[in-house]
Amino acid sequence: MTVQLNETFTEALNDPTSAEYNNLKDNMEAVLNTEYGGITGFIGVSVTGFREGSIFTEFVVETTEVTTAELAEANKAFSKAVTSTIAPVIGSVTALYNSEDKLRIGGIIYNGNRMRLVCEPRINVGKIRSVEWTFRGRVIEGTGRRKITNSNTPSVLTIEKADVVLDTGIYQCTLMGDVLQFRQERDVTGDDIQEAPIIVSKSHIPVRCLGMEGQTVPLECCVQSPFKVKWFKDSLTPIDAGVTEKGTSFCPTYEYTLVACGEPTSPTFTCKVDDLDYRRVTTLSISEEPFTCEDDEYGDGREGEQSSTECPPGQVGEKMAKCENEKWILVEDTCVIRVIKDFLVSSGELQVDDVPDFVGNLSKEVKEIKNNVTKEPNTISTIVEILGNIADVTLEVNQRVMEDVLQTVDVIIGKDSRESWTALNANESNNASSDLLGSMELLSDKIVGTFTFETDAILLNRSTFDNSFYANLNNSVVLDIPNTGFRNVSITTITFFTLNIVMPVRSSSFNTSLFNTNNTDPVNAINAAVVLIKVNETIRNVTLSYTKLNMTLTQDPQCVFWNFKLFDYRGGWDSEGCQFVSDINDTVTCRCDHLTSFSILMSTGIPKEFKELLDIITYVGVGISLASLVICLIIEGYVWKAITKNSTAFMRHVSLINTALSLLIADICFIIGASIADNPAENPGKNNYNVPVESCSTATFFMHLFYLAVFFWMLVSGLLLFYRTVMVFSHMSKSVMLAIGFLLGYGCPLIIAVVTVAVTAPGDGYIMNKEACWLNWEQTRALLAFVIPALTIVCINIIIVIVVLFKMLRRGVGDASQREERHTLVVILRCVAILTPLFGLTWSLGVGTMLDSTNRGLHIVFALFNSLQGFFLLVFGTLFDSKIRSILARKSPTTSTGSNTTRSTSGGISSTGLNWFHRLRGRRNVYHTSEAANSGSAGAPE
Repeated sequence: MTVQLNETFTEALNDPTSAEYNNLKDNMEAVLNTEYGGITGFIGVSVTGFREGSIFTEFVVETTEVTTAELAEANKAFSKAVTSTIAPVIGSVTALYNSEDKLRIGGIIYNGNRMRLVCEPRINVGKIRSVEWTFRGRVIEGTGRRKITNSNTPSVLTIEKADVVLDTGIYQCTLMGDVLQFRQERDVTGDDIQEAPIIVSKSHIPVRCLGMEGQTVPLECCVQSPFKVKWFKDSLTPIDAGVTEKGTSFCPTYEYTLVACGEPTSPTFTCKVDDLDYRRVTTLSISEEPFTCEDDEYGDGREGEQSSTECPPGQVGEKMAKCENEKWILVEDTCVIRVIKDFLVSSGELQVDDVPDFVGNLSKEVKEIKNNVTKEPNTISTIVEILGNIADVTLEVNQRVMEDVLQTVDVIIGKDSRESWTALNANESNNASSDLLGSMELLSDKIVGTFTFETDAILLNRSTFDNSFYANLNNSVVLDIPNTGFRNVSITTITFFTLNIVMPVRSSSFNTSLFNTNNTDPVNAINAAVVLIKVNETIRNVTLSYTKLNMTLTQDPQCVFWNFKLFDYRGGWDSEGCQFVSDINDTVTCRCDHLTSFSILMSTGIPKEFKELLDIITYVGVGISLASLVICLIIEGYVWKAITKNSTAFMRHVSLINTALSLLIADICFIIGASIADNPAENPGKNNYNVPVESCSTATFFMHLFYLAVFFWMLVSGLLLFYRTVMVFSHMSKSVMLAIGFLLGYGCPLIIAVVTVAVTAPGDGYIMNKEACWLNWEQTRALLAFVIPALTIVCINIIIVIVVLFKMLRRGVGDASQREERHTLVVILRCVAILTPLFGLTWSLGVGTMLDSTNRGLHIVFALFNSLQGFFLLVFGTLFDSKIRSILARKSPTTSTGSNTTRSTSGGISSTGLNWFHRLRGRRNVYHTSEAANSGSAGAPE
């Protein structure tokens, strides 16, 4: 179990002999024994240690059995006890159950076959919130060969074409339940994944039947000694075959004789290992059609057929090609230079003391076979994986180790490797470029000492500085870090002059389909050196000036850094926190508030220079709206009795109050969501882009619910107008109208909001991945759950307005209505006719900003109109009602009683701060003002 305490972690808590450590340990264990001692089968409890993150306290509760209900109650009680007696608790207390059962693997897996690891608890862990798989301590993302499938409880990791070298190691699965965290692991070894005993056996052999009597097809299956194999027809009937010995291989060859061209066109034969459940199936594709693809490497084949062949000498793996347009097209290549594969095997078992000699030997070998390495994409990818293993095991990186690493990297990122990196980046299951940069960041963070080292493509500088730092990195990048206030700061810079041919041009700001993976696209390209910067302090202001690689590109440059979390952890260029400063004399200057791998990405998009302006517009506008909505509700409460004397007026103001209340709550949730998104570090649960998930999801849910409620209450107003104008002979009681109103106003939004969460949240597609707390658009289009209902209501209300106007013009306003009823209908009509298109236009602009994220005008207009919705509601929903203005004027402190005074009040309306409403409404407004005055003089307000 773990619990997080809101106290400052000190180094003394790393020392089990210190008084501070033992004091906190004793206090924690006292509370633990009190709260968990009553669990069935309780044995004991002990604190195992503390770690940073405020203070994470780790402890173990031992029981003979696990009763989830009891454990859940004990967790809650312990959380409260810690809060009151030790320190405030930030995180919840969750039990971690380490299973003694191993992950199920399902027998021996042979090299090249599929491997499935099953994680399934024998105990009830509650509802599974998330699942995490790791391999050799690294999180498995579920891409490429490794796929993760989750059901209600079991989680299955499937590895296609398991490899005895790549896939042996410790696998760990953690199921995060709401009562228990369940963890299982398994050390997959060479006993679980074994080399396939059959070394030569073709799975598919095309045969052209020539109609000749006695035509034969040789079928050969070889296996290494001491194994033996036999041929079977259709997996059942043993076949006698001639046996030959080829060195250490045992090769039975069967000469299959074709009876006639009309026999089954696809007979199958099985080569099975004696005493082992291991076999290979060979299928003959018999046809009289001639071969369309003929090649010495892949043999003969027809259109659509596949053929495999062994790798060139000195390499391991295989190649698979498909016959298309009379040519063999390579579809899969797993060939790796054998010596590099051997290094990969060794790196998986590397110890800290072995690192210096290992990287020295690797560097020497890679330089010797440089010409072969740069032409083999799989070999480059394997070297990247080796560097990752080195980075994981290394504790400190001295000058010798780093120089050997950089000499290895220099070979694989040289200009001769351009085509290989193009092939690697075109394969979405391969992430070698991002992995390479990640390994270099990890290694640079472990460098000790100060030194400078340079290769053809790389410049490393390790130094220290006081307060500020300035460096000209080989006339390609100028780095300026001013006025940090720190002393004796260690800084490492690694400048990669050719990484533009390595890193793919995929960015969070642009449609990736526009990018060309060979980085030669004239619109989008990495157009500068890439510099990796590591500092042992938090730096918030860094300026970098880059010399362009290609002076002919004319698009506006964008300053970006490599964000490893983008695109499902494949990585991509991100501009967050970086600003374009200038582009003068082919030198681009950028300013950023964090340090990582920077470059400039040429694009036609505009940078986020106006984000601050949008923030100002939004917050000022929302502030005005909140004040307006409060005023609106106060006014409605003040005049309620005087303006709700008939059922139509009653429902009109019920709708208005609930519209204002819903908008008020939604705007408050918006402010809360904005503060959460602006301060992601304060919340420990984050998604791939550092936006807090749980808090953000909660704020988004209520925003979605109450913004929808605003539109549905506007629909209620529209339907009321339609009902009272068109259905003039029907009558509905107040209670029925209220019930319908609340079902529509809150029931429908609640259903839509809940369904949206249920459909999108399990796949992490409910909220935006970046910058804000709102419904997701890019992945799941969850935003449509707001846009479609809102715009549908806008259309319905516009139709209602047109129908009502038509009816009124045909029969005259209120021929069958009383004066007050007529007044109310006119007010509703005006309110619906103005607010419906206004609100609809606001959110239509919002959709426009999603579709065209670089349009500055759309963003500004949307922010302005959206933030002022509360103000619009106050003006057009409340203050435009002449009856409300008249009541407010009569009830003001300066108003006296009597006919003459009332007339003077009527005149006062025209001369107060509200007189601009009269000018907007012209003669109609004067008429209503006079009517209010006359009525008032009679002492009977309307």
